[in-house]
Amino acid sequence: MHTIVECVPNFSEGEDRNKVESILQALLAGPDVHLLGTQMDAGHNRTVVTFVASRESASEAALRAIGRAAELIDLNDHRGVHPRMGATDVVPFIPIKGVDLRHCVKIARSVAQETWRRFRIPTYLYEAAARDPRRKNLEYVRRGQFEQLREEVRKNPDRRPDFGDAELHPTAGATAVGARNFLIAYNINLNTTNLSLAKSVARKIRASDGGFPAVKAIGVDVKALGLVQVSINLTDFLTTSIGIVFDAVAAEAAHAGVTIESSEIVGLVPRRAIESADIPRLKLRNFGPHLILENQLAEAQGNVS
Repeated sequence: MHTIVECVPNFSEGEDRNKVESILQALLAGPDVHLLGTQMDAGHNRTVVTFVASRESASEAALRAIGRAAELIDLNDHRGVHPRMGATDVVPFIPIKGVDLRHCVKIARSVAQETWRRFRIPTYLYEAAARDPRRKNLEYVRRGQFEQLREEVRKNPDRRPDFGDAELHPTAGATAVGARNFLIAYNINLNTTNLSLAKSVARKIRASDGGFPAVKAIGVDVKALGLVQVSINLTDFLTTSIGIVFDAVAAEAAHAGVTIESSEIVGLVPRRAIESADIPRLKLRNFGPHLILENQLAEAQGNVS
């Protein structure tokens, strides 16, 4: 492919593999689409899919997956620790080769409009695709999650979608569609069930509360693992690295007499972000060459660079 766009849709289903497989089948039912990775998480009840496509094919691939997810996932029955507002919760487009962020903004806005037109799922534009500066921040868009947004969208003009009526889809909720540069989703598991500690550590490290730049973080209770987690997004790993965040969380936890049980990368990671990291020290779970973006690209595309 002469152009490569990455897309990392997040679906609100992390338990039923048959549903996830059906979504993947729909996603891949078109030309120039290559699956790079799928990570199901029962505790978060969420699946993160990474695929690449040509600039011309990325939109339809995402729309096929969004439509299938709407058929299979009912948010009224969904329970999980990760914030969510839609069956397809977020759909970010990332430039990889032969495209830039402006192209991804155009793709995102087209997908958002078509998601409403085809499936009657209201959509919000976020990150670089946002038309409202406040909506650049996904947390602002998704606050209150499905249940609260469902009520507020009817009466608060500030919560109206970019595309769609002032009413969420009854089962599929709403979807945020955006364009951004590469983001690393990184979780650190603490050897404790103290959720207050995880939330406190998250506040200490995230940029919005005066912590590290380019870091977003929340504390969550992962009952499936019997511990709590600091769930982190690194929006610029060159500014704040995985190692810096790990050391900061370890230090904050140590003040409370708590150690780190493990950490994990969700989705794929660029080689530059991990090549100088001390993997054993980071206690990375299930880490291997399959999580390196460049490796997956080469395999999927026959040594594409």
